[in-house]
Amino acid sequence: MTLKCALGLMSGTSMDGIDIAALMTDGEKTVTRGPAGFVPYDAQFRRRIEASLEDAKQISERTQRPGGLAALEVEITRRHVDAVKKFLADHPDLKPEVIGFHGQTVLHRPDQGYTVQLGDGPLLARSTGIPVVNDMRANDMVHGGQGAPLVPAYHAALAGSLPKERKSFPVCFVNIGGISNVTFVPADGDPIAFDSGPGNALIDQWVSLQGGVPYDADGMIASEGGVARDVVGRYLESPFFGKPAPKSLDRNDFTLDLAAGLELADGARTLAAVSAEAILKAADHFPETPKLWIICGGGRKNPHIVADMRAGAQGAEVLLAEDVGLDGDSMEAEAWAYLAVRSLKGLPLTFPTTTGCKQPVAGGVYVKP
Repeated sequence: MTLKCALGLMSGTSMDGIDIAALMTDGEKTVTRGPAGFVPYDAQFRRRIEASLEDAKQISERTQRPGGLAALEVEITRRHVDAVKKFLADHPDLKPEVIGFHGQTVLHRPDQGYTVQLGDGPLLARSTGIPVVNDMRANDMVHGGQGAPLVPAYHAALAGSLPKERKSFPVCFVNIGGISNVTFVPADGDPIAFDSGPGNALIDQWVSLQGGVPYDADGMIASEGGVARDVVGRYLESPFFGKPAPKSLDRNDFTLDLAAGLELADGARTLAAVSAEAILKAADHFPETPKLWIICGGGRKNPHIVADMRAGAQGAEVLLAEDVGLDGDSMEAEAWAYLAVRSLKGLPLTFPTTTGCKQPVAGGVYVKP
């Protein structure tokens, strides 16, 4: 069993910054989690990424970079370079053999067979002197998959390493980023995974538009409001929720239109309820009801989402990642480190039950410094 030291870099659909994490792993069952960190984007740069989503709508081939996307790709990569260099300076004992580089998703069109992440793998490799594996979604789409989610392979490895008293199969990992995704891990067999609906994206957009702040810190805005049940109902009537898995979402597939007219606090509280109920609705597509839900990602810090999940979980236990000894902030970055090692070994990153690919599919582009 050969273990590799890998770094994972993730800039997710919340567009708030760069998560970075280190792992020692064989890319299979053995995972030893190392240090992790976060480098936030300043508000101006975050707005620049948000504005780039309009340019991205012009893309018809995944290599195109219309408008300001080419310059933005370089800047995003340079910020990742700086993040890696600072992280390694802070942790001089780390000697990473590979970096798993996600990049910044600006467009996801599985129905058209492509997905676009801004990030220059060769530039990152040259600038850090460390081999890079990037572009891990594309090969899945070539083989009929949705290109998302990719984290389930890592979730399955983590499920096997849960503390004995917390091993309640089936377990469902929930990542609440801009979009929420779920991974159902049975006691035996491949995981089942898909995007479950809006996570933080609608809440962030709402409080930015109505309140001039980038996100609802600790759900404080929502705590002053109430749930508009008719609005929640209209969101959950979306055909997306009845669509069989696997399925995935673009950040713009759900909008604020249905929340129009609500007060600031009521909108924030209502959209938190939408996020929670959309996640629980995912169980309609599982072969059995989860006994344990483990919540990861930034959305676990919104107490209203967590409380609504606990209220609707039908007797199942709902825990935060930290309750089982994991780090809910760094999990996706850890996953990209894990997937990079799997890619080097030619192991599958995705499965028919996670993305809809025709057979288990390896992926990723290896770039030397």
